[in-house]
Amino acid sequence: MKRFLKIAAIAIVAVGLLALGGSYGASYYYTSQLGQGCAGCHEMGGYVSAVHGSLHQKVGCMECHEASMGTKLRHMRVHFLGTPPETIRLRDKDVLAMASNCRKCHQHEYANWHAGPHSATYSQIFADSTHNSKRRMMEDCFRCHGMHFDGSVRDLVQPQNLQGPWHLIRSDLADQPTMPCQTCHQVHKEGTPQAKPATRISVAGTAGNDSLALFDRREKIHFAAASLAIPHLLEGARPVKMNQDARQAICYQCHAPRGSEAGSVAAANHWGPQVGSGDDRTPIGVHEGLSCVSCHFGHNENARASCKTCHPQMSHCGLDVEKMDTTYASASSQHNIHWVKCADCHQHGVPKMKAVAPAKAQVVPTTPGMDG
Repeated sequence: MKRFLKIAAIAIVAVGLLALGGSYGASYYYTSQLGQGCAGCHEMGGYVSAVHGSLHQKVGCMECHEASMGTKLRHMRVHFLGTPPETIRLRDKDVLAMASNCRKCHQHEYANWHAGPHSATYSQIFADSTHNSKRRMMEDCFRCHGMHFDGSVRDLVQPQNLQGPWHLIRSDLADQPTMPCQTCHQVHKEGTPQAKPATRISVAGTAGNDSLALFDRREKIHFAAASLAIPHLLEGARPVKMNQDARQAICYQCHAPRGSEAGSVAAANHWGPQVGSGDDRTPIGVHEGLSCVSCHFGHNENARASCKTCHPQMSHCGLDVEKMDTTYASASSQHNIHWVKCADCHQHGVPKMKAVAPAKAQVVPTTPGMDG
């Protein structure tokens, strides 16, 4: 018996040392030559090649991807058993770990995202009693919220009814974001790292080579913003002027219109998708033709400083645009800023534009002997 225990102890220590050595060896193997070690596994070769031609070509694999002891042992086990996958699928926990790593280099963007609505957590989205009591949860929820979740909606939250009370089965996700960085950004996007320009940056200059791309849950791949369509919408039978800014094609994937409701005037006349239906916020009225990003900042979606980018302090009718009765000034306003028209407030006719008196030249006093 003693001999058996001794042999068992030696075997356990040997396995432990082998696992420890293999793990540290894997660490060096993975990090060597900016990922060339990772390319030794055939299923990773394509990804390594992609990142070497991407915006992150000078970033090591382990600077973005989780590299815990458990992860390394899991990779070793899969290969020793001879069952490596042909295509790599990141788990939801891997994606969330990557999102935290983005903060190392993109601190400003991460802070803005974290302060905005797109950092909403699984608890805020899927355990919201107000929403869940009105609309039953379904798989399509993951199209915009929790795109990287491993499993179905039944694996995430129970019960599946309108009565509740609802709780998350995956409690570890309660405070995790449903829309991490990889929802709208492709890390392996082709391109070269941006360097400090030789001349001053101009807003009228060439657009930066960004990584905007929507992750599709069904296909498990990113679709670049430029490859996504901007919808054709109507207001009744009238075609709405649509801004063709490719960046907002990402917005339309979630903030999308719905088909005409059965029995509606639009359905009876076969008018097609109506502006403002569903979650659509395409501007019409005084703002028709503007892009989403004309007013909303990319990461935090804040639009509180957007008026001054186009308007002087006063509007054409002599009023401060930021104090007008719209949802910009008050969320309870009847006039949604996306669709407000002059006639919504001026129901008895739009007044003529007031002439603005030219500013008087200001006399600046001079100091004797100091005026040149």
